[in-house]
Amino acid sequence: MAGLVTLRQYLANISEGRKQRLNSIRRLVRELYPTAVESMRYMIPTFEDESGWISVANQKNYVSVYTCMSDHIAGFKKLHPEIKTGGACINFRDRDSIPLDDLKPVVCSALEYRHD
Repeated sequence: MAGLVTLRQYLANISEGRKQRLNSIRRLVRELYPTAVESMRYMIPTFEDESGWISVANQKNYVSVYTCMSDHIAGFKKLHPEIKTGGACINFRDRDSIPLDDLKPVVCSALEYRHD
């Protein structure tokens, strides 16, 4: 289909600093779930394994991690109230560090979620 962006094209259009931040999260997901399939399902890098998924994106003011439920990020929000979050997403501003160890439970929760 015309107009669809590939993962390679998506990454090529990101500044180097943001790309490093985004790739650190992508590496974490691949380390935890090496069988997860990465695609551009939601027009952003999305990992799927079994029935769960998690996406990462470069936004105007931050790098975001998207999940399908607020429960997936609840623990992270308690640990890091200074980091901006939405209903089911985490938004890492450029000034925020990305606490990868604390992001692991978010990744696990999202990828192991079973839709019934």
